[in-house]
Amino acid sequence: MLSVRDLHVRFGQAHILQGVSLELGAGALAIVGRNGMGKTTLCQAVMGMVAASEGEISLEGQSLRGLAPFRIARRSVALVPQGRRTFPSLSVDEHLRLVSQGRTARWNIERIYQTFPRLAERRRNGGTELSGGEQQMLAISRALLMNPRLVIMDEPSEGLAPVIVEHLIQVLRALPADGMSLLLIEQNLRVATEVAGEVAIMVTGRIAATMPAATLANDPDMQRRYLGVSAGGH
Repeated sequence: MLSVRDLHVRFGQAHILQGVSLELGAGALAIVGRNGMGKTTLCQAVMGMVAASEGEISLEGQSLRGLAPFRIARRSVALVPQGRRTFPSLSVDEHLRLVSQGRTARWNIERIYQTFPRLAERRRNGGTELSGGEQQMLAISRALLMNPRLVIMDEPSEGLAPVIVEHLIQVLRALPADGMSLLLIEQNLRVATEVAGEVAIMVTGRIAATMPAATLANDPDMQRRYLGVSAGGH
């Protein structure tokens, strides 16, 4: 589905991504790492929001590098950005209708409201009237309504109450059954290892290691060495 080869991104003199390579097929791949390692920049580079100076990004064998973000989105790629980025002037329902592909689509507004009942309760409320967790649910819903082949989520569990995080894990684990591959950026190690079958660890702009999620979940020493955390104490 997604192939990234020797990707470099520079902001002035800062060399943010330093030869990132990864492969994502059907299913989910999680990227974990400390803050400032380049994870969000990787999301933005795949979506064409920042320019790569070297390397290649391809979706199902077709190059994405150099395309405008809207053209990448039209190739069936959806992004849940860090910070939610909801529209303050639109209600929940207007956000969803903006991207809905109709009742016959696999993910439609009715299914969103069934999946996230809190959004159904708040459907008439504007973006600025929602809590941070509700805005995050709305940003996730907006991406799912595009019914993409690839969805990129940058910290989707951020700001969610623990009970909602548990529900989110179940939603994300079910995405492959809907024909979606998932590139998941997560600080919550438990979310990353329970959703994805494989985990890549990013350190100073590089992929330092890639391994089965269960391997990282069960190795506290590796968690502390690469991430400074352990799954039990996150």
